[in-house]
Amino acid sequence: MREKEVKVLNIDKDEIEKKLIEIGALLVKDEDQVNYRFDTDDSILKKRHNGYLRIRITKNNLNGKVKSVMTFKKSINRDSLRVNEETETEVSDWESTAKILEILGYKQKRPGYKHRRSYFFEEIYFEIDTWDEATYSKPYLEIEISNDEDLEKAIALLNLDRSQVTTKSIDDLRKD
Repeated sequence: MREKEVKVLNIDKDEIEKKLIEIGALLVKDEDQVNYRFDTDDSILKKRHNGYLRIRITKNNLNGKVKSVMTFKKSINRDSLRVNEETETEVSDWESTAKILEILGYKQKRPGYKHRRSYFFEEIYFEIDTWDEATYSKPYLEIEISNDEDLEKAIALLNLDRSQVTTKSIDDLRKD
């Protein structure tokens, strides 16, 4: 699966959510996530494949269900949009899966904790992400689109500051 997305930094979460509700966007996710990333000591997945391996445990706050998904996420492009290729599979026992990865030489990194509220409107996903302080201390809006033209439409719909739009990864944001 390919995803196209950008982040919008320095947002007021309440204001964004109010605007989304006003335009008629539908709340499709309210979830708490724990994200475990894996790589070798010499970062082979990042260096050789421009990607990372993650196990995400998601608690759906709308229905109470919990699921675990392992994903390999490869960055394809980061020009005007961040384009990623994701290969993922649901895992029934994330701890055993993590142990297998460690046996294969992949080290588990510090977990990141995130709350996500996602809205859907006219083929555009608007995801308000709030990480734990140690991962990234400021909330941001992620806009995920199917076709490139929808990015400008999304920015106009919410009257967003174009200068706050970025294709940086969470790792890059943390470095800044």
